[in-house]
Amino acid sequence: MARITAQQYPRIEDQESYYYGCLDDAALVDHINKISPEQMAAFIASSIDYAEAKSSREILYIPADVTDEQLEQIYQHNGHELFKYFVKYCGDPAATAHQLYGHHYKQVGVQQFRLRSVQKERMNSGWRYQFLAFECAQESGRFRNVSDIGAAEADFTAIIDYKEAGITPLSLYVSVKNRTNTMGGQDWPKAIQALEQVAVIDKNRRGSYLCVFGVAMDTSRTSRLIKQNSKTKLPYSVNTEVWYANYFWPFFTNYSYNEIMCLVLDVLLATKPPEIAVEIEVPERLIEHFGYYCNQAGLLDDNGCFNDPHKLVELFCRS
Repeated sequence: MARITAQQYPRIEDQESYYYGCLDDAALVDHINKISPEQMAAFIASSIDYAEAKSSREILYIPADVTDEQLEQIYQHNGHELFKYFVKYCGDPAATAHQLYGHHYKQVGVQQFRLRSVQKERMNSGWRYQFLAFECAQESGRFRNVSDIGAAEADFTAIIDYKEAGITPLSLYVSVKNRTNTMGGQDWPKAIQALEQVAVIDKNRRGSYLCVFGVAMDTSRTSRLIKQNSKTKLPYSVNTEVWYANYFWPFFTNYSYNEIMCLVLDVLLATKPPEIAVEIEVPERLIEHFGYYCNQAGLLDDNGCFNDPHKLVELFCRS
């Protein structure tokens, strides 16, 4: 583990300020132009395509020219995938087993299909806004360099100059999250440590660094903060900040959070029909295959109902 020290970049020194210890962004160069709406629309379209390639929003894709035999294979495969999702993403084994006891597999399968649809949408959004922030930062002209470093902990780096000439630029190591609840409270210390290690061991870095968790879709009245241990009130790292959407997007794109979301909406309206996960029609044959795998696992009675909550607990815990 590389040694970590407090980085020597300008910080807000007013101890009465909520932002005490945070980067003093007044020392950094400002945006000198604004990406055109037309270029933004192109970036958004690219980010949607990129996200679809990484993690499609669709659980079920059926080609137009599919044969009956191929369709049955698709339903069987997706029924198995739904069963695996059902087992893997059980939050509380005991409570879930209690809730499902006596319920028919078809009712449970439809619910799981829609829950999985919501999860896929969230993953898709995460990839979309990561790519969009990266593309906009590259195009904005505010940064000396923006690069995708290919590390699991960091999505991209951005190097920014100070207004005062002759100072080595500041390197930003950015990890984009959908919302602050993407990670649980116990996950933050590890994530912060992992992101900072990327900065510390980067042999190409010159000068100081700041690690940033950019939150794409959560706003806050205070807009940014340094995460602290709730018991000791000490920072997990004085070199790491959480930037909410109302600070994150203007900093990297020169567009407000509201403007970004409106631009994304316009592109979506022009390219995709609206769809709500809970209203998606779930093919009965897919759910029947889900029931088959539930039955194979010994979870159902002759009527297709979950009849043994202890077996469910055993399955959830074993997975």
